[in-house]
Amino acid sequence: MSEEPGKDREEDKKPQSRPVTAAARRERRASARPAARKDAAPAAKAKPKSKPADGEALTEGKKGRATPSRDGKEKRAGVFARLFRFLKEVVAELRKVIWPTRKQMITYTAVVLVFLAVMVAIIAGLDLGIGKGVQSIFG
Repeated sequence: MSEEPGKDREEDKKPQSRPVTAAARRERRASARPAARKDAAPAAKAKPKSKPADGEALTEGKKGRATPSRDGKEKRAGVFARLFRFLKEVVAELRKVIWPTRKQMITYTAVVLVFLAVMVAIIAGLDLGIGKGVQSIFG
């Protein structure tokens, strides 16, 4: 074995490269999060999972309550309030977007223009060829 014994440890200590894609960033964030909430009560984990008898009432938490009716809720907000809320949410979503760099935009624009030029040439060629063929047949 010609490898150095400390070489594996040095490679493990290297900082991870920065994730490039959005999916990689989400995965990295998820792995950094704790598995469970720290403020959860330990007594909640020790609760028995058996159902109470008919006469017993559930006293802990929200279990056992009926779903509240919608009659108690207020009416919908006005048109302008909803429009303003929508615009705020649009701005918030646009802030999350990873915008392309100037170099990427130039590259993407060039690709689109080349593609358009090729497609225009193909369609113009087909149109001219079909037109000549129809003229020669029905001429």
